[in-house]
Order: sequence, then C-alpha cells, then structure tokens
Amino acid sequence: MHDQNPALSARLPDRRDAEAAGNRLLGRVVACTGARATIAASSEAGSTTHAELWAVGRLVSIAVGRNRVVALAYAMQAATQEWSATDANAFRVEVELLGEVRVGADGSDLFSTGISRYPHLGAAVHRIRAGDLQRIYDPGTPDSCSIGRLTQDAAIDATIHIPSMLAKHFAIVGSTGVGKSTAATLLLRKAIEADPKLRVLILDPHNEFAAAFPDLAVVIDTDTLDLPFWLMRLEEFSEAVFRGRPPVAEELDVLRDLIPEAKRAFRGGDPGRRPADRGTITADTPVPYRMSDLIALIDERMGRLDGRDEKPALRALKVRLMSVVNDPRYQFMFSSNTIHDTILETITRIFRIPGGDRPICTFQLAGIPSEVVNSVASVLCRMAFEIGLWSEGAVHMLVVCEEAHRYVPADATLGFLPTRQAIARIAKEGRKYGVSLGIITQRPGELDQTILSQCSTVFAMRLANERDQEIIRSALPNSGASTVSFLSAIGNGEAIAFGEAISVPMRLTFERIEPHRLPTAHGLAARTAETTPETVDLRRIVSRMRSIAELDISDFQKSVLGSLPDEEPDLFAPPAPSSPMDAALEPYRPDMLPGTRLSAHPPETRLIRREWSPASGSSITSGSGSNERSPRDPFRPPREGWREE
Repeated sequence: MHDQNPALSARLPDRRDAEAAGNRLLGRVVACTGARATIAASSEAGSTTHAELWAVGRLVSIAVGRNRVVALAYAMQAATQEWSATDANAFRVEVELLGEVRVGADGSDLFSTGISRYPHLGAAVHRIRAGDLQRIYDPGTPDSCSIGRLTQDAAIDATIHIPSMLAKHFAIVGSTGVGKSTAATLLLRKAIEADPKLRVLILDPHNEFAAAFPDLAVVIDTDTLDLPFWLMRLEEFSEAVFRGRPPVAEELDVLRDLIPEAKRAFRGGDPGRRPADRGTITADTPVPYRMSDLIALIDERMGRLDGRDEKPALRALKVRLMSVVNDPRYQFMFSSNTIHDTILETITRIFRIPGGDRPICTFQLAGIPSEVVNSVASVLCRMAFEIGLWSEGAVHMLVVCEEAHRYVPADATLGFLPTRQAIARIAKEGRKYGVSLGIITQRPGELDQTILSQCSTVFAMRLANERDQEIIRSALPNSGASTVSFLSAIGNGEAIAFGEAISVPMRLTFERIEPHRLPTAHGLAARTAETTPETVDLRRIVSRMRSIAELDISDFQKSVLGSLPDEEPDLFAPPAPSSPMDAALEPYRPDMLPGTRLSAHPPETRLIRREWSPASGSSITSGSGSNERSPRDPFRPPREGWREE
C-alpha cells in the first residue's frame, strides 16, 4: 500500500486546513451498513491527482461529529464504467469500517475497535492523519516492539505486542519463497530481546535456521544428536522398529509386556519376577533399559514349551530389533551412551535449561531417517509440554514447527498420531504452563484447523491457493475480512498481520535482516564463486548416502552376543578380515563373457532322460551320455527333456 506518487505524499501535510494544498475533501458517504460503507468521489477534469489518493488497501477517515471513523478501502469502480482523460470522472469506493478515533474531554485522541456513532449520509471523507495511523497500530503497551513498517506509510512503525503473541501461540503462513523463514527469524529475535528467559526449540526439517542464529542457537544434527531410545513411548519406539509401517499386533504386545521387565532389570531387579509395584513401570515410563536385556527376554520366551504359537512373532521381532540397532542411521538412538541414565543431560542440551547465552536449539531433522522423524518430533513436543507442566510454569518455552502440515495434517488418517496429540496438547493447554507454539506452513488448508484456530496471532503472507485464502478469511475478525483479497498480490517480505498482538489487521513490510543472518540450508546462499569448491568429493557423498559411520555399540554387542543361540547368525559380528589379495578387486576375465571358449577340456556331465512308463506307472531312465557344450555357445542349456547330474 505504498503511495503511488511519493512526491505527492511528501507535499500533503498532516493538517487539513482549507488553505493547505492537497488536503481537499476525498468524498462523501452515500451508503452505510453495520460493517461497510459506500463513498462517492470524483476527480478533477483532466487530472488524476485526486483519484491517486484512493487505492485499495488504504485507510481513510470519516468525520462523525468530533470523532473520526476509520475505514479500509477494498474495492472501487467508475460510475460510468469509463474514464475520461479530459472531463471530470465520478467513481464509487467500497470501504470496511474498522474502528473509531474518539476525542476525550481533555482533547486527547484514543482509538478503539468499537464504533459509537456510525457515519451519516453525506459525511465527509478525508485522508487519514499520520497521528491516527500511529494510534491505530500502536498497541500502547511497554512490551511492544517494531517488526517493520506500515506499507501505507513507511514512516510509521508496525508494532506488535510480543507477550500477547507468545501467550496464545502464533502462525506464519505463505507460499514457497515469500519469506516465511526470514519472518520467523525476525520474530524469534524480537521475542528473545523481549524475554531473555525464553527457551526456543525449532523443529527444522530443511536445516536452514542454523545460519540464522549463529550467536544465539545450539545446533543439533545427526552427528551431535543423542536421543536415547528409552525416552520414547511404546508407540514412538514401534514407529522406529517397524520403519514407519503399521506395527504387527502380536509383536507390539510382546514389546508392551517385556519392556517393563527390561527396565526393572536395568534398575537391579529380577526381570523374571513380578513384584507388587509392577504397575509403577510401564512401557511408556522414561526409564533406561538395555536392548540386550530385551532380546534376552525374547529368547527366554521363545524357549518356553507353552509358547510355540507365538514363536514366529518373537523371532520376527528379534530380527527387527537387531536390524534397527545395527543400522548406522539410528546411531543417535542406540549409541553406547544410551545404556546410562542421561535424561538430565539430554534435557539440558535440547531444551537449553538453564541455557546460558544460547537460548535457541535448532533441531535439524533433514539427516534423520524419514521413518523415524515423526517419532523424534513427538518425543520433543511431548517433553517440552511436560517440562512446562512439571516446572509449574517456571520455564517459558516456545516450540516452533516448520512445515507444520507434515505433523498435524487436516486429514486425521494421515500423519503420526502421537505427534499430532503432542502438538495439539501444546496448542490447547500449553499457555497455562508457559509453553507456546509457533506454526509455520505454506499450506494452511492442509493443516489441522483445530491447531490453526488456537493461534491467536497470524502473519499471512502471499497465498495464491483459494482454499488457503478461505482458511485465513475464516480466521480473520469481521472488521478485517476484506484484507484477505490482498493476499494473492502482496510482495515478498510483506504480510497481513492480525490477532491478539495487533490492534487491527495491518499490512506491513518486515524489517530487513543482515545477509549473514538469513536462514539458508547449509549456508548455500552465502556462498560465492570463490568459496564454492571446484571439485566434488563423491566418496564423501556416497558415504553420507549409505550412512557409513563408526557405530559405537560395543557394550550392547558384548551383552547380546552371549545371549544369541548358536544356530542363528551373528548379525552384529564385523566382517571377517580379508587377506591382501582378497582386498583387491578380482581381475577382469574375458573368458566369463558369453560366446567365449572355456577351457580346452570342459568337464563332461551325464545326461539322464526320464520318461513316463505306462506299464510301471513311474518314470524310468531312458539313457545317459556326454553333453559336450558347443565352443561357440558354452552357456547353451541341455537338450529338451534332459537334465544334468
């Protein structure tokens, strides 16, 4: 909503004296309802100066006694459907009533969203004063901060109330490439400045926020991640074990029965006994246990005489567990450190408690196996809520979900149920315990509307999809519903903000961020021709694709090897050492190609032909002989009806 003519705007003073140039009357009210009004205006003959003061998205002021009603222009149309370049032109402007600037007894002005007196027919419409714009968009609270400039008047700050934004969650929506991540970076920096005790956890599926907070964030990736498997609940753990596929009911029941036994064994109890306090430890209790104890319990159950029917399920479950543990991609779950009680260290590192000078944790999910990303997100969101719950609100935490429609899709049959429940619990109950939620998505139409409805502050950037625009329109208050019509045309870095943290819906341009603090995946945007390597290390790329790493499972290996039966293969044993000759590749042998002569004296084989004998009712051998293969085709099969012995 920048002025179309900056020079014109510069010479229009704020006062509207009769003698002042440019402060002429804009129009008159010719129709009015409870929420909208129609204004009749005209331009001078042969000039568009007056018409340029009108533009879709502009705010205007309607004089009603001593007060001034604020209205937003959202549509306009020439009265005759034509425009004359030499004569005067009449046109109609549709406006939406937003609120009222009231003049107090002491002469002070105060803006309110309510309207005490509606415009009458013939009421004068003027260009809005700069002072009124400041009163409208300034929340008037000490915790307010500027995040950009009003698009209508770049000289006025666009301010929001940070505590209100965090108290009831917020959302940033917009199409790809409009600047959602940059806007999130700006808002998070403003939030940290307003509340230094705030702890922020960013679920980063594109690994791009590490570059945005080099001085405020701790980066956790696949190389530094240590999230013990015993922190997962049964549903989350089964998601990793079954590689994202639906779990087998029989195997899931076995895990539900044996995991508590393995946890008691870790604490020093006898896993075979069932004490009276058996109910105090369940498969969901975050208590450490060893995978070796779990596999030993599975072996013990397979050895029982009364459990023959469940042996196939036990054997399949054992193979699944050993396969997951031996997978290098799951090193962050099954490293040697996971057999110790490291829950305090894990919470301190991930949730930044106390945090020191780095209150943000960017949790990079791009390198984590796709079949376990949902489980990891579920664990983190669930633990964030529980920390706020059991600390009685002493820890103010913000969980930011990038690409939130992946975790809480609108279709209830999609996504991972524990992740949906964990995020929904923060959205519905988190503000009671100091846990806030930040949602970032490019498809609000594919996001669970229950989650979006809990976000009281929304920053809507450019959206081209009609379905997405309809979702935002339903979330807007009635006084700003017309602003949705601008969503498909606003530029990059612009947004329409509305909700608890903003007095009235406003269109703003976000502040610019230094280039070295922009969110970029692996810092690609900051690279230049000088910094980009000329050669590519394909071996390193292939190694990362195969996730070849030094997997430290020595403690687990020692304890499991003794429990494995002799008849089953040792899946954890390293490959046998090869000789120096075996290490080299086998030399190229042309004689292995089809159509190449083999040795001078190929071995002879006996050919036996079996035929059916009606007399005996069985097959009989009808002959034998030599089957010397043709030198021209050494791989020719035997004659039909014959087989080799």
